[in-house]
Amino acid sequence: MSNYWNTRTKTLSPYVPGEQPRDRTFIKLNTNENPYPPSPRVLEAIQRVLSDGPAAGSRLRLYPDPECRELREAAAARYGVKPAQVFAGNGSDEVLAFAFGAFFDSNTAPILFPDISYSFYPVYAGLWNIPFRTVPVREDFSIDYKDYLVHAGGVIFPNPNAPTGRTLPQDEILRIAAYQEKQSRVLIVDEAYAAFGAESVVPAIEEHPNLLTVHTLSKSASLAGLRVGFAIGNEELIEGLCRIRDSFNSYTVDRIAQAAAAAALRDTAYYDGITQKVIAARELAASALSKLGFTVLPSGANFLFIRSPTKSGPDLFAALREKGILVRHFNQPRIADFLRLSIGADKEMDTSLAACIEIEDGK
Repeated sequence: MSNYWNTRTKTLSPYVPGEQPRDRTFIKLNTNENPYPPSPRVLEAIQRVLSDGPAAGSRLRLYPDPECRELREAAAARYGVKPAQVFAGNGSDEVLAFAFGAFFDSNTAPILFPDISYSFYPVYAGLWNIPFRTVPVREDFSIDYKDYLVHAGGVIFPNPNAPTGRTLPQDEILRIAAYQEKQSRVLIVDEAYAAFGAESVVPAIEEHPNLLTVHTLSKSASLAGLRVGFAIGNEELIEGLCRIRDSFNSYTVDRIAQAAAAAALRDTAYYDGITQKVIAARELAASALSKLGFTVLPSGANFLFIRSPTKSGPDLFAALREKGILVRHFNQPRIADFLRLSIGADKEMDTSLAACIEIEDGK
């Protein structure tokens, strides 16, 4: 702890990302990355940016479009909304950080989110000095929408939830939106994993002006390395996000990322294909692990939340790591014996399942 840090810096508890190993080769199933490459159209778009102009890469000397118009137009076309209803940022994490700053207050009722959920939410609350209250999920780790029909400073949760993978039906989400709308409070639905099995509530943004959905191209679009995300909501919400962004840095998304993301959003056929492969692999893995006696939560995401019938969470995590397989362990109450297993390519899943069998057999 440095004497030069201000009070905010000293009191923050930063988010800890999943391990990105450098010392050896692992089967990496710990950060929910897509096992398939991005669309060839994405690579073509990147090449066009690099080759356009009188000299190779000459466009990189120019600032990117601060309004991200091509990217927003592509997202609007993909989701059936207006470009003015789309906000673009450097990954969904940045978009979420801006949303906390734009819509949640430090001098009002606590905001609400599940006690088992994305661990960046309390970090953002601490950064912006926003009071919050965590709402316990049910015994089966599902969210009870009725818990959010209360006075609050706002509501946020992922759908599917992370790290559990459980989904909430669209009609229940919209009941929360309607209740919070009466209080002039915002509901943020983090749809980072929605492509793998949840009902998006984007079609309801016209009906619910307090509803903001947040999306990422890191998961379903195989672009974790480019850091592109966006939000969809009514124009007033989008303007609020822009005001926060432009108080930090108006040139948030670089030129290459904008072009690549727009190309990805347009190639729905390619991504629908790989999404179905991930879903099929998830269901096969869930069935196989269940037959081994594992507890496997229902998942609408590109990961499974699992518990061994014989090993503690830390022990199974260590045993898999020893066999060259990285998964994610969250050392917190109620889920300390669970692991989050990202869905990899077929061979990676076969190897991981074989490792689980060996570990359960004591080998």
